[in-house]
This record gives sequence, C-alpha cells and structure tokens, in this order.
Amino acid sequence: MPPTRLRRAGAAPPGDLPEDRVDHARFRGRSARGVLEVRTGPDALEAVEKEGFWAVVASFEGAVVAVRYAEVASASPPQSTRQRVPPDLHRTDWAPLTGRWHTSLGRAAYVTAVGEVRERIAAGTVYQVNVCRVLSHRIDHDADLDALDLLVRQGNPSPYGARVRCAAAGLDVVSASPELFLARRGDRLETRPIKGTAVIPDDLLDKDHAENVMIVDLMRNDLCRVCRPGSVSVEALCAVEQHPGLVHLVSRVCGRLRPGTSWADIVAATFPPGSVSGAPKSSALAAIRDLEPTPRGPYCGAIGWIDAERGEAELAVGIRTFWAEDGRDGRRWLRFGTGAGITWHSDPQREWRETQLKAGRLVGLASGRVSG
Repeated sequence: MPPTRLRRAGAAPPGDLPEDRVDHARFRGRSARGVLEVRTGPDALEAVEKEGFWAVVASFEGAVVAVRYAEVASASPPQSTRQRVPPDLHRTDWAPLTGRWHTSLGRAAYVTAVGEVRERIAAGTVYQVNVCRVLSHRIDHDADLDALDLLVRQGNPSPYGARVRCAAAGLDVVSASPELFLARRGDRLETRPIKGTAVIPDDLLDKDHAENVMIVDLMRNDLCRVCRPGSVSVEALCAVEQHPGLVHLVSRVCGRLRPGTSWADIVAATFPPGSVSGAPKSSALAAIRDLEPTPRGPYCGAIGWIDAERGEAELAVGIRTFWAEDGRDGRRWLRFGTGAGITWHSDPQREWRETQLKAGRLVGLASGRVSG
C-alpha cells in the first residue's frame, strides 16, 4: 500500500521550518519529519495527550523526551514479524567499527553480579533481576547513524525497529527491538514481554519458561493498576518467536483502560518494563542500582510513537538498541546494551554467554563482522 500523507491541522510544511531536514523518525509502518517542538519530563507526558504525532524516547532511568512532527507518512505494517526491507537497502555508507568495544561490566564483574543476585534471591529480597552491561565504541562526531539504520534493517529486521534523530532533543537512536512494551488502540492496552532466549527452541530451559511466567504475572499486575477490573487477561503464554540468530519466549497481556486514564498514569504504573527490570520491581531496581556501574540510557527504556489525535501508540522496549552520545571526555560514543534475567537457577557463565548472544549479531553488523 502506498504511503498516505497525514497532515496535522495548523502544521507548517517541513520545507518552511528552519531546522535541519535530517531530523526525522521511522517506526513500523510510519515515518515522520518536520520537528515542531520538543518536550521533556512530565511536560512531555502531558503534551502527548493533547494533539499531534510524537516520537517518544524514555531512558531506563525515567527521563522522557517527546518530539512532535509536522508531517507523518503512514503505511500498513508488514504482516510478518520480520520486516520486509526495500530493495534499495542492499548497501550502506556505514564505515565498520574496527576498534575495541568497551564494556561497563567485564566477564568477571558480570559473573560476580549474577552471584550477588542469587544471594539476594536466597535471602528472599527479590525473585528475579535483569543484569545488564553497556558496550561502547568511539565514533567520529559526524558519523551518520542513518547509514547504520539501513544496515540494521537489512541485516537484522525486527517487528519494532525504530530510528529517531533530533538534534534539538539530543536524540540519535537506532533500534531493532523485538519486544513490544505497550500498544494502545483507544482504551485497549497491550504488552508483549520477552523472557527466555536461546539459539534454537530446543535450547530453551525450564528456567526460561518459569522466568517468563514470573514476568507475565508482574506485567499483569502493572496493567491492573490502570485497567478496568476484570479486563486484564493473558492472551498468549510462552510462545516461541524466531528472530535473526536466536529465539525468544513471548507472552501477550491485554486490558481495557479505565476512563480518564492519562499517559502519566500508564507510565507510573508500568515503567520501567518488567521484563528488563525484574520482580518484585522495586527490589530489582534497587539491585540494578547497586550492581550496574553506568546508566542504561535508552537501552531498556521505551522507544516508539504516540498519536494523540487517534488515541493510538506503539512503544517498544529499548533492547537491541544503538545510540550515540558525547562523553565527558569530549569524544562521541556509540552505545549498545545487552543483559540477561537472573534467577536462582541461573548459571553465571551461561548468563554471560546470553549477553554475548544478544549482542553478537548487531554489534557484528556495526563492526563489519556480520554480513547484512
């Protein structure tokens, strides 16, 4: 289906705007250009209720940025979970990163963190914690992540892939997320948590299924805080999904929002996503603060869009995500996060290898070690 132009009332055409035309956003079935305004924090959650189409990026730590666009192109999303890549994406200008990737937690430190989580589980303070690390590689200040986005779309198609670039908001993000955090259609709210990762389905363990069920229960409770009594249900449990280079267990939880529920209410009830924090969420977040040396940023946060006028939204969990930012050293860095869910039955070395599995294909694409 050809794109349909959705012009907002009162919006200036992008060509009339003074900002750089490179600022744009792309999501499943939608692309946007012509930045009208940028909102942050509580102001962002209030603004997305009123009018317009917004790209939203929320860090795991809770910093929310919303960018409103003047013009949106909409097309029917692909039926397959693997997005069809246009034929003109057979090559990109991305220069492979051939240097060393730095990690916020090395192997020994990560294994120690897993052991600490198991001790907290034995003490009864927590049941599951997602322990993550952030990989970093230096890039040129003029490195074009649009080229990386094309490479990722070709080499790692994903159902909730996204590209958000807005200089005024400080956003330069490329995501190949396979996980839906929240979808909204009118009063219907849906989440599809992922827990359980392996190379092939036969490698999935009983531990993976138990972990998925645990997080489904957490997400069900989160939705119950903003949905009508009796409306929250588990529509799919531990379904196996194929993705490039690995498989996931995915469940689906849905509910009907109470009248008058705002986005601030929804975020307060559900954020950060349970699948990338743990259970109970408050205890898991305390463990993450103790064990992870650096902020996660957009990784494990939320990346997607909200259409205020249509009462629709699609926010992905910010996993399988690159983002560029300036470091304190004056250099520009490309970041990528990876992690694993830790339970009492976790084997520390296996969990380390899971973080490698999740990062391997996408970091390999960016580094020129994996062909698109």
